[in-house]
Amino acid sequence: MSDPDLRDLAAFAAVARTRNFRRAAVEQQVSASALSQRLRDLEERLGVRLLHRTTRSVALTEAGEMLLGRIGPALRDVGAALDQIRGLRAVPSGRLRINAPAPAVELVLAPMVAPFLAAYPLIDLEVVAQTRLIDIVAEGFDAGIRYGEHLAQDMVAVPLGPPQHYAAVATPDYWARHGTPLQPHDLLAHRCIATRYESGVIPDWEFEKAGRSVRIAPRGPLRVNLIALALRAARDGLGVLLIFRDYVEDDLAAGRLVGVLTEWCEPFPGPFLYYPSRRQPPPALRAFLDFAAAWRRRESR
Repeated sequence: MSDPDLRDLAAFAAVARTRNFRRAAVEQQVSASALSQRLRDLEERLGVRLLHRTTRSVALTEAGEMLLGRIGPALRDVGAALDQIRGLRAVPSGRLRINAPAPAVELVLAPMVAPFLAAYPLIDLEVVAQTRLIDIVAEGFDAGIRYGEHLAQDMVAVPLGPPQHYAAVATPDYWARHGTPLQPHDLLAHRCIATRYESGVIPDWEFEKAGRSVRIAPRGPLRVNLIALALRAARDGLGVLLIFRDYVEDDLAAGRLVGVLTEWCEPFPGPFLYYPSRRQPPPALRAFLDFAAAWRRRESR
């Protein structure tokens, strides 16, 4: 019986990493049924079960854990070698996978996507919006986007966008009915629209003024993990929303929303693009790094 080939091992690693046949199939650019059959054939050739499958989950067996531990680094080395060879081409090509939180995607990355792909038509870009902090190497991403406090020490990080601001906003009618807060702690008496992360954490609202930092736990009738829903609720007069100011610039200019505590919403560094420290980034990532640097220079001017 023939030994597994590289495609078999790459397919197994994708399923093991994502714990999901559909996501792994998209990554491998095959159907979920074809991927499942490839894994069954691999198990038959090896004579051991690598995966526990149910209708809702995928888990590694002891043999699967052992195989992944040995082939994972080797597959990454093979990928890096192929990327380096592709880099000898005149035009960068290949797949580029980026993981980022939704605000960084929508406010900073989104305007770059079409111009970048127009400049590099042979690059296949995949962007996954995700709040949860992940190991981008283990999850199969080339790069991630995060804010400074969440960057790992062993990563190379480059600024991706200009400084940003938060804004505490509500409708004029809401402020007229409930009063205008003068200090961040005054918001504890207001109806706040809070965010709940994928992990279940509801982050505090942070304010800063002249070196003094204040954190409050928002209280209110609504918790969401969709920015669009939070914005709709604020525009409908439900309560107070703390959000990136870029999302509500038009609302503020039109008077649909009114900001408060502006002196407590000082600018903070924009997001960083980060990637594993290595001497030779993949060609597609190198192209994006150069493109993003040029974009940021133009934006700053």
